[in-house]
Amino acid sequence: MKKLKNEAGLVKEALRVGAIYAEKRGVGQVDESDPQKVKVTFVYRLLVHDNLIQPLAKGQENEPNMRHKLALWISRQLPKDHPLLKDE
Repeated sequence: MKKLKNEAGLVKEALRVGAIYAEKRGVGQVDESDPQKVKVTFVYRLLVHDNLIQPLAKGQENEPNMRHKLALWISRQLPKDHPLLKDE
C-alpha cells in the first residue's frame, strides 16, 4: 500500500464528506467529539455497505488500511484541480 500525497488531508476531507453523506442518508451523525478511529470505522463501513467502495480483504480491516481506502475514495470524488490533489 503506497501512501498518497496529502493522505492525512484527504482522510480529513473524506470524513467530512462521509459525515454529510451519513446525515443526509439518515443513518446517524458523526460527532466532533468522537475519536478519529470511530469516525474512520463508521464512514468506511457505511461506504462499504452502500457499495461505494470495495471492502478490504479479511484480516486487512484495520485503521491504517481503512484510512487509505477513504483517502482513495475521496481522491476520486474531488475535482482534478482540488488543492489536496496537487503535487507539491
